[in-house]
Amino acid sequence: MAYLFTSESVSEGHPDKIADQISDTLLDNFLAFDENSKVACETLVTTGQVVLAGEVRSDTYLDVQTIARDVINDIGYTKGAYKFSGDSCGVISLIHEQSQEINQGVDRGNKEEQGAGDQGMMFGYATNETENYMPLALDISHKILIELAKIRREEKEITYLRPDSKSQVTIEYNDENIPQKIVAIVVSTQHDEFDEDEAMQKQIEKDIKEILIPRVKEQLPEYVQKLFNEDITYHINPTGKFVIGGPHGDAGLTGRKIIVDTYGGKGAHGGGAFSGKDPSKVDRSAAYAARHIAKNLVAAGVADEILVQVSYAIGVVEPTSIFVDTYRTSKVKLKDGEIAKKVREIFDMRPAAIEERLKLRNPIYRETAAYGHMGKEPRTITKVFESPYNGRITKEVELFTWEKLDYVDKVKEAFGL
Repeated sequence: MAYLFTSESVSEGHPDKIADQISDTLLDNFLAFDENSKVACETLVTTGQVVLAGEVRSDTYLDVQTIARDVINDIGYTKGAYKFSGDSCGVISLIHEQSQEINQGVDRGNKEEQGAGDQGMMFGYATNETENYMPLALDISHKILIELAKIRREEKEITYLRPDSKSQVTIEYNDENIPQKIVAIVVSTQHDEFDEDEAMQKQIEKDIKEILIPRVKEQLPEYVQKLFNEDITYHINPTGKFVIGGPHGDAGLTGRKIIVDTYGGKGAHGGGAFSGKDPSKVDRSAAYAARHIAKNLVAAGVADEILVQVSYAIGVVEPTSIFVDTYRTSKVKLKDGEIAKKVREIFDMRPAAIEERLKLRNPIYRETAAYGHMGKEPRTITKVFESPYNGRITKEVELFTWEKLDYVDKVKEAFGL
């Protein structure tokens, strides 16, 4: 029997995503000036206020208030009408030094024997239903908001847009788990004041359908474009007026969009957030490593869909378990438990090995903090960091290393593919 599946995304201007981006930009600055920094930084945003909290152990000192303001301005909160702007908001820092009791369980004299920064389980997922091995509903949801943000910054076609927005896509699948059609699309976007509410609703709906959606469709492969149809139910700003948004409309916190950040409800999630955490925290680094494993296994042809779970005990070097679920799509004559044993042989999942393999001690995290940590194109860029205390440095960094298909040949060899 056919079934429906839905995923959502939120924009860079969503309150929770503002918090994530501030936390990750602070992390990037700490790592840029001291790659051995230990950081667990949380951010709260609300009307006219930003509160920074958490634990840091680092040899560098930062102007955290200026960094937070710059992030807010970059996102687009630059006008007094938004009741929240980078130039006028208050920024309170309550960041303190990391507990030595935690640190002693993680750091070791031998870097390779570095223990996990916490206990817990992390998941990675991949499916071959999209070119980037991500769930289709989430991939389209992200693309809708990425394109909406581009239109907002261009200030040419839809000139009334404000930074806060959300999207949601529902897809119908057949019994073979193959997408058949898009059933519903939801887009809620913050906007400027209109003279008349009824005219506002009609204009926004018209612009989303006739400008935004066609631009999104153009970016998609032909087999996905065919899923768009005349019978799609659109819910455009379904509650009506959406002028009050961002941190003025709703408080935002780091780590409240973990499903948007990962797989949109497909696969599984261990519960740990990513943003603001340095890679010694396996909540983040092991989740990236698990995605790297799942993607390379699917790309190598081990299965059409794969979930990888890895678990750790705080301060312990080796993972306590590695689990693989192929959802009965395996292409090899091995049980899932046997596949998991091979995964342990191919991929070194000690925390220090993950950091080195995926180059996680670099300032690469601001780019992860909106529109998903998974599914993006790996690329090398140059980033510049400035500090009144540390001067100016330029770093060339590789983004989204966990999305590289650099282990496909090793996987094929190990599985005889």
